[in-house]
Amino acid sequence: MNNFYVYVYIDPRNFEEFYYGKGKGWRKEAHLWDTSSSEKTKRIKAIRREGLEPIIRVIASRLNEQEAFLIEKTLLWKLGKLTTNVSSGHFKNKFRPHNTMHKKLPDFDYQNGIYFYNVGEGPHRNWDDYRKYGFISAGQRKPFKLAMEGFEVGDIIIAYMNGRGFVGVGIITHEAIMVRDVKIDGKRLLDLPLKCKEMSHRSDSIERSEYVARVKWLRSVPREKAKWKKSANLFTPRLVRASLEGQNKTINFICRKFDIDLWKRIL
Repeated sequence: MNNFYVYVYIDPRNFEEFYYGKGKGWRKEAHLWDTSSSEKTKRIKAIRREGLEPIIRVIASRLNEQEAFLIEKTLLWKLGKLTTNVSSGHFKNKFRPHNTMHKKLPDFDYQNGIYFYNVGEGPHRNWDDYRKYGFISAGQRKPFKLAMEGFEVGDIIIAYMNGRGFVGVGIITHEAIMVRDVKIDGKRLLDLPLKCKEMSHRSDSIERSEYVARVKWLRSVPREKAKWKKSANLFTPRLVRASLEGQNKTINFICRKFDIDLWKRIL
């Protein structure tokens, strides 16, 4: 039945909203007789010591219980710790955590996906380095830079080596940044004994630097043991990064060959 409402308690001394609740009938007045030692009760007592009463107003009415819970949670999220509510309310996992506006969060600012990644071995990158130190890279041109910057923390990548096949499955753990700024176990990546000696090429150029994203490899194999099946119509575009959404045949092939259940991770 649509007999629920959401209400607010307002301090008449400064018109601050200090408590939100949901209920029906006389629920909104019940706090006036609360004898607990909660912050809400302390606030009401302080108001009464001034010869005043809290202002109680219904914000939304004619609601079902689920609607009331959701509106209450929305108001609690908006004011955060400025309210005297003890409970964070229902639907907590559907709201962005407080104090996180300075960073991007999965399921709020982006949705993780599963992606094809082209290793593209050459003067500026080497698969052995990727496996040993846990990263992938691309760069030297703006389109390749943008491709790397498209990866988000939590994305699953399927690494492919042209002419050989699929060589690894991993999860992005750090967004792509210029190679000069990458550190692994406290050491600059460029100071490590890399097989690829040209990763530092143009490393001071924002547009032309190699861009590196850190990866946790779930499965990886040497290039000589790459997974491939001729005439299987596997998805291998000529791109650095491409979504594997809808590419069920390729995903199933990877699951079989690398003995990993990716469906549990992406559904």
